[in-house]
Amino acid sequence: MNLGTSLCRIADRNSACQQEAAQLNQAAASVQLRNHHLPDMDRCVCVTLTRPHAVLLGLVLLAAAAVATAPASKSNQQCHSGDRAALLAVKAAFGNASYFVSWTADIPCCDWFGVRCDATSSSSATATGGRRVVSLAVMRDAGVSGPVPGAAIARLAGLQELLFLHVPGVSDAIPPALARLSALTDLTISRTGVSGPVPAFLGKLRALRSLDLSFNALTGAVPASLAALPRLSSINLGRNRLTGAIPPLLLSKAGPEAFLTLSHNNLSGTVPAEFAAVSFVQVDLSRNALTGDASALFGRGKALLAAVNLSRNALSFDMSRLEFPERLASLDVSHNAIRGGVPAAAGNLSQLMFFNVSYNQLCGELPRGMASFEVYSFRHNKCLCGAPLPACQA
Repeated sequence: MNLGTSLCRIADRNSACQQEAAQLNQAAASVQLRNHHLPDMDRCVCVTLTRPHAVLLGLVLLAAAAVATAPASKSNQQCHSGDRAALLAVKAAFGNASYFVSWTADIPCCDWFGVRCDATSSSSATATGGRRVVSLAVMRDAGVSGPVPGAAIARLAGLQELLFLHVPGVSDAIPPALARLSALTDLTISRTGVSGPVPAFLGKLRALRSLDLSFNALTGAVPASLAALPRLSSINLGRNRLTGAIPPLLLSKAGPEAFLTLSHNNLSGTVPAEFAAVSFVQVDLSRNALTGDASALFGRGKALLAAVNLSRNALSFDMSRLEFPERLASLDVSHNAIRGGVPAAAGNLSQLMFFNVSYNQLCGELPRGMASFEVYSFRHNKCLCGAPLPACQA
């Protein structure tokens, strides 16, 4: 029920009802909250009530509506003055691109597009100089160009999340100033024109939990300093031009769930034996030049392992000795030099949806549960047989 209907129902059954409703309409026109307005008052369903009571109750209802629709205090949405200045420096560094069109003086900075502030109460925010910016996102805009303005971003002392995603005009190296973001938990610079090395100074971000630098033009080695981060549990450095070996202690402190993507690079060496102690959920090391044994990624201690992609490397080990976890949903080890056979237990994996062991040196009869997969998943091996491949010869 809207306010006009309520007022008319408590008015007299006479022309005064229409007159008072019109007056209230005129008063309500000035009560607005940005895009929210009081409902129309031109529909009148009147009931009998004494006029003094009707007028009094009408005023009470109008006052309540005014309070409910009053604009929130701008100071409640205002970020810390230092953070506001830092954000304006970011905007200037990118040439005042159209992405930042909402970053103006008449809009509270905690409402600026791509900006999120903490949930500090208004009294606390006033006492501390304003709410702190905890997240900054610049994404999906080809008009944003230039280097990452590290010095400006580093002035956001409370920043926890930094995201540059699908902004191909962002270029140059990752700036060292980002190492000063001591509260940073999530860093994403993905699908940009950023180049240079994966900086070793990222090892100073002790609060970091997730690092995504995928789809860039980064070169050099994966820095061993990342292995020292006590909370880091997710790393995605895929689709770059990285070389060298995988640091043996990478994600060794990840805790109960670890996620690693290093695909589509030029990494060499072996899969670290130390990975046997990491509780991986997802691992993608595909399309590199890795050699040797990768069995450390499997085994009884990998209860949470759901997806493994080791395709298009030069790995060589006996697959028949692997133990697959019950939760395994996707396995791709195609285009390697893996020998042995497909373990019988693989046919009993109820959650397995994707399985590809093609282009290896496998031999022997496939488990019965493999019959539901396409033939291409097993082609170009030494002597695999059984459904969906031709039957084994006696």
